[in-house]
Amino acid sequence: MNHRTLGNVGEVSEVGYGAWQIGSDWGDVTESEAVAAVEAARDAGIDFFDTADVYGDGRSERILGDVLEDDIDAEEVTVATKAGRRLNPHVPDEYNETNLRRFVNRSRENLGMETLDLVQLHCPPTDVYYQPETFDALAALADEGKIANYGVSVERVEEGLKAIEYPGVETVQIIFNPFRQRPAKLFLDEAAARDVGVICRVPLASGLLTGALSRDTDFAEDDHRNYNREGDAFDVGETFAGVPYEVGLDAADALAERVDAVADDPTDATGNDLSLPQLSLRWLLDHDAVSAVIPGSTTPEHIRSNAAASDLVPLGEADREAVADVYDEFVREHVHQRW
Repeated sequence: MNHRTLGNVGEVSEVGYGAWQIGSDWGDVTESEAVAAVEAARDAGIDFFDTADVYGDGRSERILGDVLEDDIDAEEVTVATKAGRRLNPHVPDEYNETNLRRFVNRSRENLGMETLDLVQLHCPPTDVYYQPETFDALAALADEGKIANYGVSVERVEEGLKAIEYPGVETVQIIFNPFRQRPAKLFLDEAAARDVGVICRVPLASGLLTGALSRDTDFAEDDHRNYNREGDAFDVGETFAGVPYEVGLDAADALAERVDAVADDPTDATGNDLSLPQLSLRWLLDHDAVSAVIPGSTTPEHIRSNAAASDLVPLGEADREAVADVYDEFVREHVHQRW
């Protein structure tokens, strides 16, 4: 497992583990399945874990805190969490020091950590990025030792660009994958220029880029891929990266076919024998400004395969062209200017 610098947070495994699935919104996940997933991630060399206080109303944080307790105490892992989505109503004025302090203290208890490694504002309303007092509150919590670093998780590129104007923001978490390519332009350059860490979430487009979904896939009632396809519960960009489901299936099929064709081409000298998810993760890691990707899964085999993307050589030109062509042909019109 290779490591990269994540802002001022330090060195983290470039393939991390996104712990949304062990909390909620992905169908039923048992406690034993969740524990096995986290253990598989550690065994695969992953030492960066991302969660949030609303994933299962704290369940994800508590599981990480329990399973990783010894590693946390030994400072062998980095755990990032998020705060803000517990607000009801979820409005800019409520992103104040009183509420953030309350959320941080709850996460400290859930994770069993005196000082949280990284706290990220959890996709707040856009106006929050124009409230210096919100970032002053995070700085105050850092000064008190309740958090070590802070950053933001954003929905839109413009929000990320605004956030990194604040000197204390060490990281930006953003949706970035072969089906959401807009961050590859201005945003990554600006983040790199300011030494801001970039965390890529939804790297497999909610499963579209695993190649395992079809028109016959039956999603559980409490799976966001069922109830949030139109953005009824939260930003639709969080579900299938905002790509209409059937369009995404066609795009994934086309990408898989083109990648297979590249692999069969004797002139391809990369040596990569890529699954679709590994191609997607490797594509992300080939961007130097990316600090970590955080795929989530509850299947140990998939977690190990995701982690193995770190050891693959960079993609060849033919693979990169395949990703660009599929994006332009199927996906761009649906997502590019929206986020």
